[in-house]
Amino acid sequence: MTECGPGLSDAEALYVFAVCKEPDPAVIADLRGVATGEPLRPLGFAELTAIVQTVRAADFTDEAWQARMADRSELERYARAHHHVVSAAAASCPTVPLPLATLYHGEERARRALLAETGRFRAALERTAGRCEWGVKVYAGEPPAPDPEASPRPPEGQGVAAGGARPAPGAGLAYLERKRGVQARRERRQEDALRSAETVDAAFRKVAAAGRRLRLQAAESPGKGRLQVLNATYLVGESRSAELEELARTLRAETGAQIEISGPWVPYSFVGEV
Repeated sequence: MTECGPGLSDAEALYVFAVCKEPDPAVIADLRGVATGEPLRPLGFAELTAIVQTVRAADFTDEAWQARMADRSELERYARAHHHVVSAAAASCPTVPLPLATLYHGEERARRALLAETGRFRAALERTAGRCEWGVKVYAGEPPAPDPEASPRPPEGQGVAAGGARPAPGAGLAYLERKRGVQARRERRQEDALRSAETVDAAFRKVAAAGRRLRLQAAESPGKGRLQVLNATYLVGESRSAELEELARTLRAETGAQIEISGPWVPYSFVGEV
């Protein structure tokens, strides 16, 4: 819903961090935001309030923003500043976070654009009020240590043993059987891990108001690292943090899978497209 986004040319623009329901002005009074020397302030529309800051438009041209995205440390600085404001607002009242670099040409244009989305904001605030977001990642259990006797090794000599002697009868067949066994164990481990992912997802959805499954994250090095089988996020009541921790412990014991949970977070994943 960014009216202008990266690509501004005017001297000033209005950066919008979030939309809130009755925020406490003291909460944002001392926050820096994404610009130096410009205070954050509330911008009212309908019965809602946006948290905004005046910024230099030149800092958000296409060229400037592309350069910032190419600089990991600079992009992280902006993302952290944006998230810090959103988190502070969310700690004091129901809040809908807006995407990074949501900008408008002036206060009146911002107010009109936000007013046009009032229905969506109301729905998002109602859906997330009193709730927070938790991330859950599940990894397959560690494979058993390889058995040297069961490891697939071709018979020495590949048909003619060292020294010209023929291999023992059935050596090639034994090698193929060992190889099939290793492959079968790998497939069973994968199937068990996928069943564990379904079990974990179903259990967390029972205590969550909503859930989303995200794209699986690949291991950093092909063939190495843990196998991720679930990457999900759940919208959960703020009072249920201890229950989630206990649920994760129970599921680890039941499934043998590695389960990592993180949170609570501002419910970015459940505010919808606004």
